Amino acid sequence: MAFRSRREKLRSVLSGATCVHPGSVYDAISIRIAEDLGFPLGMFGGSVASLAVLGDPDITLITLTELAEQMRRMSRASALPVLVDADHGYGNALNVRRTVQELEAAGAAGLTIEDTLLPAAFGEAKTQLISLEEGVGKMKAALGGRSDGSLVIMGRTGAASITSIEDAIRRARAYEAAGVDALFFTGIKSRAELEAITAATRLPIVLGGAPEDLNGLDYLASQRVRIALQGHAPIAAATQAVYETLRALREGAPPKSLRGIASSELTALVMREVDVKARNADVLGLKK
Repeated sequence: MAFRSRREKLRSVLSGATCVHPGSVYDAISIRIAEDLGFPLGMFGGSVASLAVLGDPDITLITLTELAEQMRRMSRASALPVLVDADHGYGNALNVRRTVQELEAAGAAGLTIEDTLLPAAFGEAKTQLISLEEGVGKMKAALGGRSDGSLVIMGRTGAASITSIEDAIRRARAYEAAGVDALFFTGIKSRAELEAITAATRLPIVLGGAPEDLNGLDYLASQRVRIALQGHAPIAAATQAVYETLRALREGAPPKSLRGIASSELTALVMREVDVKARNADVLGLKK
C-alpha cells in the first residue's frame, strides 16, 4: 500500500525504547517544515484542524470530510507519518468505522478515538464521557474499519481529569482488551498517576500534555511513554506572525521593512522548487 511505510514508521516509534516529541502540523507547509527539521512524526490535532480549516474553536464543528481532506493535502505534500486526532469518530460506532476508512484513504499513519461525549450535551458545561461499553464498541468499530492492518488505532481517554485516575485505568484496560495498538491519555497530573497507568497496562502510551515534572524524555520512556505531545505552538506562532505582518502593512509599513519574513531560500525549500524545476525540464522542456 502507498502509505504503509509511513504507518510502519509510526509503529516503529511505538515499539521502540525511547520517547519522542511529534511536530504539530496542520497544512502542507507545516508538515514539510516538520519533515525537513527531522521530526519523527507529525501530530494533527483536532483543535488546530478546526482553526486551520474553519477559524473556529475546538467545539466539534469541523466535519470528517473537512478533516480527511486536510489530511489528504498533507499526505500529498510530505511523507512524514502523521497521527490524527479523530476526536470521537464523528458520531456513534458506525461513524467511527467510516472515520477510520476515510483517514486511512487520506494517508494518516494513525489516529486516536476518544471516549469524550461530543458534541457537548445541551445545558451541560462540564465535559462528560460516554459509557465504558460504548467506548469499547467504538474501539472495536475502529479496528474493524481499517483495511490496512498497519494503520495505528489508539484508544484515547480524558477520564483522569474528568472522573478519576481509577476510571482512566479501567477504560484503558478495556480498550487494550478490545485490541487497540496504543493508549492515549490526557489530563495526567503527576508521576504517581502515570506510574499507576504504566503498572496497570501493557501497551505503548501517548501523553497529550502533562505538567512540567513529566517532561523528561528519559523518565517518560521508562514509563512506556513513546510519544509526548508539546501542544500546538506552531499554529499559534503562525497566527501571531500573520497578524503582526498584516497590521504593519495596514499601518503603512513598506514591505521591505518587515521583519520575520521567510527568506527566498526557505520559501524555495518549502515549495520543493528544485524538484519542480527538474520536472519542468523533463516534461516541459524548460531550462532548470
